[in-house]
Amino acid sequence: MKLIFEKSREGLGCDILPPCDVPAAPLPAYMARKKPARLPSLDENQISRHYSALAKRVFGINDGFYPLGSCTMKYNPKVNEELAGLAGFTDIHPLQPEHTVRGCRKLLDLAAGYLCEITGMDAVNFQPAAGAHGELTGLLLIKASHESRGEGARKQIIVPDSAHGTNPASASMAGYSVVNIPSGPDGCIDLAALKAVAGPGTAGLMLTNPNTLGVFDPNILEITRIVHEAGGLNYYDGANLNAVIGIARPGDMGFDVVHLNLHKTFSTPHGGGGPGSGVVGCKESLAPFLPVSGVVMEGGDTEHSQSIGRVRAFGGNFLVVVRAAAYLLTLGKENLPEVARNAALNANYLMERLRTKLPSAYPGPCMHEFVVSLEKLKAGYGVSALDFAKALQDKGMYPPTIYFPLIVREALMIEPTETESRETLDEAAEAFLSVYDQALADGESLRAAPRTAVICRPDEVKAARQSKVCFRWD
Repeated sequence: MKLIFEKSREGLGCDILPPCDVPAAPLPAYMARKKPARLPSLDENQISRHYSALAKRVFGINDGFYPLGSCTMKYNPKVNEELAGLAGFTDIHPLQPEHTVRGCRKLLDLAAGYLCEITGMDAVNFQPAAGAHGELTGLLLIKASHESRGEGARKQIIVPDSAHGTNPASASMAGYSVVNIPSGPDGCIDLAALKAVAGPGTAGLMLTNPNTLGVFDPNILEITRIVHEAGGLNYYDGANLNAVIGIARPGDMGFDVVHLNLHKTFSTPHGGGGPGSGVVGCKESLAPFLPVSGVVMEGGDTEHSQSIGRVRAFGGNFLVVVRAAAYLLTLGKENLPEVARNAALNANYLMERLRTKLPSAYPGPCMHEFVVSLEKLKAGYGVSALDFAKALQDKGMYPPTIYFPLIVREALMIEPTETESRETLDEAAEAFLSVYDQALADGESLRAAPRTAVICRPDEVKAARQSKVCFRWD
């Protein structure tokens, strides 16, 4: 398919503007371009066809099953979009006088109250633009808190080996060194290893519960107690909150700060580069350090001299918060726990359907997701997790996360989410089992998969080292 610039022809266009009926007001010279912007020239028919063709080349949640582990790629109700599209929300500007946006302010306060109740936190901030951004913000709160008490020498963040990859990266960006601790045979934190590293240098622990293996750690209260007794603070990575929302609260587990992925748990658009929202919540002791502007507590807005400062312009991605608020208002307190129950039910159902041929890497029931290892399949038949995932594309579904978490060799990480029906899960199970049978009968054929996708099997080394990501003018 040609790029839109390659279809461009000089002289084409689709603008029909009447003559200007007011005096022209040219821009000052210092604001004007030195030369015109290079934009493609096409007629309306060509533009419409180009973007329609692009739409047919992508795969989204509206196209089919999307079991992308740890990402909660679930259906987003259209009512969220309807409400986020109301003129009172879209036709505003963050620099408007406060009295002209009271409705928007009220919605933010409403959403803040709900999120505080859901997480067991005392304050939230909407500035961070996504999950990793929220992680960095939360860690900066921990850092500011320690420094305010003269404990700036605490330079270590404890991270389990099953953590999301952004956790150690965020800790490093915040100026910390990362102490990695192993998981036990049950997939949970090794308590002895945690006790061995927790000490005067500990600034905090980063943890998601349930973890990336889909396992809820039964020792969570002991884990957070160990860190607190060492003088550290506990950070909750909220990427997997979908599994416990409305049932268990991070604040009750002993966590001091949390980030929430509104674009995962709270049913707002996800993927394609944004927009996202990595809302940060914290206990009252950390509230003075929250970013300026957009600090919301039960008593209203407060800006603190101890604030870590801005982490993003204004109050964050406002319309994402509108969508999340619509989702929460639609479900209500009574129905929100059903999200977690159905997420766990669907994951366990699919895991059980696959158990005879693709058993879970860790025993026992899972929460919202589970991990399968194809290590034996690769050793015996030469079929890797990559081959398997590619073949699933020919079955009309998006492939699951592969090679993560790193502690599982040849991993497939599968999260069906609560919005999928039993019929869809049965179809997915048959697809997984069919690919497994094909791997045993003709493993070589999987190394050419997918055959029906727009782009089949590119040369991945060449794509990484000689990538062409922008149009070059002649």
